[in-house]
Amino acid sequence: MLTTVPTRRRLRTKLTLATQVGQGIDGYVLGGIGAALPAITTDLAMSEWTAGLIGASALIGIFVGGPLFGWFADRYGRRIVFLTDMVLFLVGSIAQFFVADAWQLFVIRLLMGIAIGGEYAIGAPLLSEYAPRHNRGKLLASLEVSWYAGFMLAFAVGYALSEVDDGWRWTLGSSTVIALVCLALRGGIPESARWLLSKGRRAEAEDLIERYELEVDVETELADAERRDSLRALFTREHVRSTVFASSFWAALVLPYFAIGTFSPQVLETLGFGDDALAGSLASNGIAVLGVAAGCLLVERIGRRRLLIPPFWITAAALAVIGFWPTAPMAVVVICFLTFSFLNAASSALTAVYPLEVFPTAIRTTGVGFATAMSRVGAAVGTFLLPVALTHLGTGPTLLIGAAVLAAGAVLSHFLAPETTGLDLSQAVRTVRRTSEG
Repeated sequence: MLTTVPTRRRLRTKLTLATQVGQGIDGYVLGGIGAALPAITTDLAMSEWTAGLIGASALIGIFVGGPLFGWFADRYGRRIVFLTDMVLFLVGSIAQFFVADAWQLFVIRLLMGIAIGGEYAIGAPLLSEYAPRHNRGKLLASLEVSWYAGFMLAFAVGYALSEVDDGWRWTLGSSTVIALVCLALRGGIPESARWLLSKGRRAEAEDLIERYELEVDVETELADAERRDSLRALFTREHVRSTVFASSFWAALVLPYFAIGTFSPQVLETLGFGDDALAGSLASNGIAVLGVAAGCLLVERIGRRRLLIPPFWITAAALAVIGFWPTAPMAVVVICFLTFSFLNAASSALTAVYPLEVFPTAIRTTGVGFATAMSRVGAAVGTFLLPVALTHLGTGPTLLIGAAVLAAGAVLSHFLAPETTGLDLSQAVRTVRRTSEG
């Protein structure tokens, strides 16, 4: 007997909320450090090198957590990872209240970064495997809205608590509340039917498909089951193009965003914002939320490639203008920064879409986890080196490096990005595979 429509909708609504809140806490954890870092640097007497390391710690953790949890989810199932990584968030959030020195904070943030890597590897893939094809892109892109909303909320909390004693502890530790809500939402979420098919567990999968009326091509999923180790399979002829593309476009998008976003008060202060630098950072993050919302609305209308490649070129130009003209009038600086924030965020909606669509079910979470890790290598290096670059190279050359990274992303995407709009997950994967073989 088929489930009722309200029951099916309740599952999709619950899964969507559980995934959106998880993405929100990712953004909150990463955004909170940017707002709190000036106070932390003073209270814990950190050097610029130590501050850079603290800023990059969660990104280093993502490098470990993405592939690790992704491989685990492909091998043992989506559901267990969906719950486990949120428990790590909860423990790390509470621990931040009790930090006594910089190295304790580094270790805690590193562990939370591992949890974030796990969330990237499992949240969007699980949702994609339950999403209908007609609005899969929009649904997945909405996760990035949650991420940016969490990032902006963390900045707002940090701004509000900036004058409070130990305000940075409350800024970082406040993610405890979000983690508790998310953990409660994740109870009762079933296993992925597509994952069950990839493991040959057809009867269990078909029971879920019938119960929730899922759009799944059973025979194609069974045919695409991968017998090799999922990490090794990423570098075979069938999948290496997807691995390179997902890793490179994601890295090019987030490297300048994290580097500039984590230290945006300092960057804006060097450009003449003075005491208004933190408020300017908050406004920039607000524009980013609007940008990713626009990307969410456009992803099904204009297609994946058009949402990715032109914004790469425009944001590269925006940073290049400030890089070549750091003494430009304030109006020019503001326009360029807002253009960068808006369009970079709009394209970033695709980081929750493209990686899910270019890997088959059997290696999907491993592929997403690996791409996440590679994207964070560049982001971690940029975040670690940005305060040093500002000191020794100056604002102009630092922003020109960011512009070059964005331009490289545009070139790579022109040659590697597939068009997967409107295709079922299995159809999208086969389209990519045909392109690679051709």
